[in-house]
Amino acid sequence: MSEAPSSGPKSFPRLSFFGATQTVTGSCFLIETLKARVLVDCGLFQGSKTERELNYRPFPFEASSIGAVLLTHAHIDHSGLLPKLMREGFTGPIFATAATFDLCSVMLPDSGHIQEAEVQQLNMRNRRRGLPIVTPIYTVEDATATLALFRPAAFKTWLRIANGIRARFWNAGHLLGSASIEVEIANEAGKITRLLFSGDLGPGHKLLQADAEAPAGCDYVVCESTYGDTDRADASTEKRRHLLSREVKEAARSNGALLIPSFAVERTQELLVDLVSLMNANELPRAPIFIDSPLATAASGVFAKYVNQMPSGEALTSALQAPNVHFTESVEQSKAISRFRNFHIVIAASGMCEAGRIRHHLRNWLWREEATVLLVGYQAQGTLGRLLLDGTSRVRLMGEEVEVRARIRSIDLYSGHADAGELLSWLQARLPVAGNVFLTHGEREAIAAFKNSLAGAQPGLSVVVPSIDEVFLLDGGTGQCLDRPHPPRIAPENSGRLDWNNELSELLLDISQTTAQAADERARRVIIRRLRRALAKEDAPS
Repeated sequence: MSEAPSSGPKSFPRLSFFGATQTVTGSCFLIETLKARVLVDCGLFQGSKTERELNYRPFPFEASSIGAVLLTHAHIDHSGLLPKLMREGFTGPIFATAATFDLCSVMLPDSGHIQEAEVQQLNMRNRRRGLPIVTPIYTVEDATATLALFRPAAFKTWLRIANGIRARFWNAGHLLGSASIEVEIANEAGKITRLLFSGDLGPGHKLLQADAEAPAGCDYVVCESTYGDTDRADASTEKRRHLLSREVKEAARSNGALLIPSFAVERTQELLVDLVSLMNANELPRAPIFIDSPLATAASGVFAKYVNQMPSGEALTSALQAPNVHFTESVEQSKAISRFRNFHIVIAASGMCEAGRIRHHLRNWLWREEATVLLVGYQAQGTLGRLLLDGTSRVRLMGEEVEVRARIRSIDLYSGHADAGELLSWLQARLPVAGNVFLTHGEREAIAAFKNSLAGAQPGLSVVVPSIDEVFLLDGGTGQCLDRPHPPRIAPENSGRLDWNNELSELLLDISQTTAQAADERARRVIIRRLRRALAKEDAPS
């Protein structure tokens, strides 16, 4: 293993924040000592184009210098850059629970397939435009090779991770196999520094997961804040199913469709259990349910393997075998759904409408009044799902302008994340914290609200909101922010925000709509001339 850079024992241990800072994607934290470098998560950036471009740029560290990775769970925003890490020289172990490994075995190759397919389409456009071709972040082959690096981690069992570093995993209640990770670092004098990484924490009403667990009394806690500004009232199974039943009934039109963009892993299975249960109880008319996601199909197989370890496991088995549930595999089967004439339900990835088969269904249905789109998960800034949730009337989808006539609805009770009250309860149970609580994996408003709610949790508690690429010295007291060795890869204020690409897309839609609504040819030419004059003054101060 390559050694960490040495600048004297007083400069270590360090904790660097390379993702999930004031945004909800790209989770990646680096622990450094004099003798080791260990990553906690190595996730793909989603959201705005500015953030997604980080996936193509070099890591802010040498991949070959990383001795090991601790993986909290299989979601792509936590695991999705592991194949790139391996491709660039990482050869160490990836410690994860058995269920996380099984899910990554289907999710990472699927992600590699998406990288290859998207780059293939992009390169076709680039060739027509005379632009240089690009290479995928990684391939299916890279993803498959990465799986050989995984090592099993049982809950509540200490593992030696690297020289002077050990860790143990605790159930996080977020996803099958998800974990909070406790890390102990021993220095040359035998002094122990204890860190706790929450990972993503599940809510108290999760259908298929038990409640989260973790130890108390650590020196530092890195805590997610996704819903730090949200309190869900009456977040019970009964309430969730009541809301779902109401939305399905309102969507059910003889020639209509209910489209549910959903994360393929766990969210799809939860929805399936609830829909089939409601239909079996005659609270909903029995309608065809299409699971149009090869990843969801493969993930359902993984869930079936662990069904005896889950609450509601029998209900999941029954739902997977229901006669009105249809799993599609091929592209031809997916396309055939569009020819279905009676009311039906389509559950397809991705949950934020950024990739996958849901985009094809949205293109077919968004412009139709008889369609309903039901959003059932977190929608990050800059994603198509967030634009729809915020009420946009037109979108650019797969190179086309589409008017939004479909009903856009949302149910927040399917979230896999704890809400503000649950986050506060989890963190209070971890007290006392000798050093800092670092708030990550949340947008600015959510983090600010959660930080405010922590004001009285512990007298003198230091709560820090790191920005991207910041480095902290963990010397047992309040963590000291060190000078960055390099400028941040993106301006910290651009994390978790709409970017220039979102603004450009909105501008193009506005231009198209305004021009189309102009009275005549002369009026359209006036608009175009004004735009040209504005572009000619582009170097003028804004």
